[in-house]
Order: sequence, then structure tokens, then C-alpha cells
Amino acid sequence: MKSSSLRDVSLYELALSTDNPPHPLQLSPSTFKSLVTQFVDLLINQHISATVWMKLPRGDVWEAELGRLRRSSAAPHTIYAFSQSSSSARSQIRPEPEGEPEMHSQEMESEMHSQEMFDSITSLEAQLMSAETDALIDDQGIIPMTSAESTRSVFLPIQSEVQLRREYFMLILSDRFSVLLLAHRPRSMRRYLAGEQDASENGTDANAAAEGSDRKHLLLTLCSFDATIIQKVLTGIHMAMVSSTNTEHREELSSLLENWATVIAPAENLQVSPDILNHLVMQQIQVQEDIWHGAAEDRRKAETATSLQMENEELQNALRLKNEFLTNVGQELRTPLSSMKTALTLLESPNMRPPQRQRYMDLLTQECDRQGSLITSVLSLLQLEDTDDDTTLVPINLADVVPGVVSTYQPLAQEKGLMLAYTVPDDLPPVACTTHWIRQIIINLIHNSIKFTRQGGQVWVRAKKQGDYVQVEVRDTGVGISQADIPRVFERFYRGRHTPNNDTSGSGAGLGLSIVQQLLLRCGGSVSARSKVGEGSTFIVLLEVYQKDKASDE
Repeated sequence: MKSSSLRDVSLYELALSTDNPPHPLQLSPSTFKSLVTQFVDLLINQHISATVWMKLPRGDVWEAELGRLRRSSAAPHTIYAFSQSSSSARSQIRPEPEGEPEMHSQEMESEMHSQEMFDSITSLEAQLMSAETDALIDDQGIIPMTSAESTRSVFLPIQSEVQLRREYFMLILSDRFSVLLLAHRPRSMRRYLAGEQDASENGTDANAAAEGSDRKHLLLTLCSFDATIIQKVLTGIHMAMVSSTNTEHREELSSLLENWATVIAPAENLQVSPDILNHLVMQQIQVQEDIWHGAAEDRRKAETATSLQMENEELQNALRLKNEFLTNVGQELRTPLSSMKTALTLLESPNMRPPQRQRYMDLLTQECDRQGSLITSVLSLLQLEDTDDDTTLVPINLADVVPGVVSTYQPLAQEKGLMLAYTVPDDLPPVACTTHWIRQIIINLIHNSIKFTRQGGQVWVRAKKQGDYVQVEVRDTGVGISQADIPRVFERFYRGRHTPNNDTSGSGAGLGLSIVQQLLLRCGGSVSARSKVGEGSTFIVLLEVYQKDKASDE
């Protein structure tokens, strides 16, 4: 009966049992595949003759690395490729010797299932990194010879126990350098597989399951140029071949074991050429540079995607606001039309008295004015939205605009019994705006104050310099605005105040203050409101002082 060390050899544990063991890294199968590719490239590009020991996961993309090395005619190679079919794996698992824990049949099946799944996944992941997928093994499981007669390939389907079946390696022996690349798949993978199955049955989120899948396929990987470690691993390979019970290729195994000392002769005097190390370092730097460029490109794409997403959200928000605006316009237009239709129907009555007839006629006039005001305001807003943001701002003297607007509204104020006055110093600096916009701002604010001020009330327009701005106040002694309504008075179609004596004829379209705000935003100004119910309201406008240098830069 063979000893346990012969039956269940672990190259990974042998490498770690040295005095100065290498530090293992947790790598994905794709990263391990890239390291294999890097050493194959080194042998080919540097024309290095070597003896190569390989045991890689099943799959065409892994076998392609072996095929690239075999097809290279730059230097002669001797390749010992280890493989193990799932059928041979089943046949070679035997009960543990007495005194050692026995692997139960169910655990054996789980182990073989894990191996098959791992090989499938690692092959798929590695395929993303390799375009070369030539089939290198024929139906009999023998690697065919290539036209490169200088390359000798030996296929060794050894039957090892559980440990070696969980390990993959590439060991290179040459006069210029020797290196060991060794990966170990932890046994805890079975718990990850069981956990993933439970998560799937319990309806766990797919993203979380995918992240767990990435973690469970990590390989504990060693890479070493140390002669002691390489000798230890070669000893482990020898032990695995001695313990193999495969009879189909017994002749190849016997020949290799008889000439073992000659085969591993390069390992007796291991040296690493400085130019090889330099080439490996430069190659790794290039790999890192490619990764950095790829990551930078991904970041640019992510930034572009984020920018496009923000633009899309802005467009959707603008579309939503436009739909709300059109809906509100339709509702506002329907209201005066309904009132006018009702008045016309009542006027057709033959028993209508003259005072009633006059009241309905006045209602028709008011509703026509209301609808006309609404249409004018809507057209003003649409015109503002179609106006370019780069409208040229010119210096405007408020003393040239405010008096004319106030005189226009004096008859309306006198009709309602209001006092309308203004105070605009002549030495005020000019503001940056347009004459049309300034007039519309002042008109809307004065009209709004007159509308909501009772008979005998007052409306003032005052202007003064406030730092780099000119402040214009339009104050009234009207009905005032509740504190809850103040934040919303500049919204489209919002009417928070009521006209005195329930005079619905004065209720406008609710667009005047919204137009004021839009105009001020376009010329770099702002508007705010202060009010108290029953005591009146004050609207404060800030306009930037015109600066010639700034205007020329724009």
C-alpha cells in the first residue's frame, strides 16, 4: 500500500513547505491565464529552448497556449503535458487507508462536479482573453505532433489523487531562466457552490449571486524563480507519476521515470538571466499600461453615459413641464369660454331685465379681456423660451423707463381710487438688460399690485443702488399673500391672492409673475417677495449694474 504522501501529493503544499515560501495571491482564472500567456510569449520571442511541465484546466483556450508553444520553431522544446479525464477521475478515487478520514461517495460526486464546473468556467473566462482556440487533442486523447520537428511533446494522462487534481501549474526549465507558476483551487469551493445553490433556491438577487460566483473561482497562485521551491515541486511531480495507476500510457511514464535525472538536469544549476528579468518587467509594465488605457477609456465611456443620462433626464423633465403647461393653458382657456357661453345663453331670455342684461354684457367683456390677457401671456412665455440665451444686454437707465410705465397706469389707479407714485434717482447707474424686458417687468409688477389693492390704497415704485445691483421695489397696501403661498407665487398659473371684494374680473391668467422671473433670469437678475396678509406686499427686483468690459467679453 502506498503512503499518503505518494497517493495525495499537493504541489502547492510542497512549495509552501520550504524555508522561504512565496506569498500566495488570490487571482482569477483569467489573470492566471494571462500569466501563462506571458511566459509562453517570453519563450517564443526570446527563442529560448526549454523543458516545460504543464497542467492546465480543460478547454480549447488553455490548450491553445500549449499549441502556440509547440508550433513555434524558434527553439527546440520538450513539453510534458499532464491531463486527466473525468472518467479516469472517477475510477481513481479510492477509500482512504485505515486510520485516515474516508471521502464518502456523495462528497466524491460533489468534488468531481466542482472540478467539471470549474474547468468549464475557467475555460469560458479565459476565452475572453484569447482568440486562438485550435483543437489540439485528437479523439484518442493524444496530442498530435506538429511540423516543428524540434519540439517534442509528451502527453501524460496520470491518475493522481484529489490534491493534484485541484492544482494547475506551468514549470519552465531552461539555461537562461527557470520559473514556477502554480495555482491551487481551495476545497472551500464546494461550500460556495452549495451556498450559491441555496441562494438560487431562496430567490437571492442575481447580482449578488454573480458577485459570489466571481469570489468562489479565485485561485491561490504562486510564482517563483527560487531553485529550492522548483526542486520541491519537481519532486512532487515525480511522486505523482510514480503513484499513477494508469496502464494505457505506462510505457511513456516508465521511460520518463527511468531518465528522470537527465530530464530535470537544468534544475540543478538554476539561474535567471538579467535580460530575462528586464524583459518580464517591461512586459508587465506594458500590460499595466494597457490596463490603464483600457480603464481610462472605460471611465470616459462612463462619464459620457452619465452626461447623456443627465441630458436625457433634463429633456424628460422639460417635456413633462411642457405637457403640464399645455394642460394648464387648455384649462385656463376653457374657463372664460364656459363663462361667455353661459352669459350668451342667458341673454337669449325674452324676460331679461335691462340691469341683468348689462351685468351679463359686462361679464362677456371681462371674460374676453381675461382670455386675451391669457393668450398674450402664453405667447410671451413661448417667445422667451425661443429666445437665445446670448441676447445682447445693453445699458438701460431706469429713469428713462419707470416714469413712462407709471404714467400709463395712472388712469387705472385713479379709477380704482389708488395713489400710484415712483421714486427713481437720476444718478442711478445703468442696468444690463433690454428696454423691452425692463418695461415688461415693471408693467407686470405694477399691474399685479393695482389689481390686488383696495380702494384708497397706495402703490409705490422705488429704485436705489445696492452694491453691484440696482434694487427696484414695487410695494402695495393690498390684500397681501399668505406665508404658505409666497414660495409659489412665481409658478405658472398659480393664483394665491384674491382680488378685493371678490372681484373675479381682476383675476388674471397667473402668468405675470412667472414672466417677470424668466426675464430677470435671462439678464442675470432676480426677484423675491415679502408680504403679510391684510397689510400688502413688496416685490424686490435686483438688476446687475451694466459693466462695459463684461458686456464686451460676452
